[in-house]
Amino acid sequence: MGGGTVGLTAETGGKAGAWGILGGTFDPVHYGHLALAEGARQTLGLEGVLFLPAGIPPHKPDRIVTAPSHRAAMVELAIADNPAFRLCRAELDRPGPSYAVDTAAALVAAPPVEGADPRGYVWLLSVEALVELHTWREPQRLLELVRIGAVPRPGFRTPGRAWLSEHFPGQEERILFLDGPELGHSASRIRRLVGEGRSIRYLVPPAVEAYIHDHDLYSPELWSKD
Repeated sequence: MGGGTVGLTAETGGKAGAWGILGGTFDPVHYGHLALAEGARQTLGLEGVLFLPAGIPPHKPDRIVTAPSHRAAMVELAIADNPAFRLCRAELDRPGPSYAVDTAAALVAAPPVEGADPRGYVWLLSVEALVELHTWREPQRLLELVRIGAVPRPGFRTPGRAWLSEHFPGQEERILFLDGPELGHSASRIRRLVGEGRSIRYLVPPAVEAYIHDHDLYSPELWSKD
């Protein structure tokens, strides 16, 4: 395991009103996302997790993204049986690119869930995303607003303390490294499987699988690359 704070802290672990934030395109949402959210909720003692579909993902300019209405509908179907999970439309309803720092500031100013502590947010992401965090808009300000909860991703090395100190000096303790679960599923692989007419059973919840087929999402012409 790399550097940074591993596990719970007095400020976040089990704190009443602490919520996780899981952002992404969710194109489509899959079991890896759900397992990540549930694992982080239990490990960090969070009240729940906000699923935050991106409106216009600033880091994925080279591919077409499914309409926000479809991505939000798939998230709602996927989380329907877990009362600790909520859909957050903050980025879907805001015009322009979906920058995490802008979203974090909005959620701190006006928590979308009653009783949520604006000081207790933990932004959940994979170590694959973490190693690019310093390239995001105003990453230091983002870390002032929320803590980061990083989970393993197969094929990607967890950054060590030296990397944290280089990119986020003085903010190392704002990044928590979780032991798992590993985010092994890939939305791009799921899209390719659908485009090839192959099964995605056991990769996404049944309701999401049915929605994809009912709405004819992910044709091979549009979804051949991530």
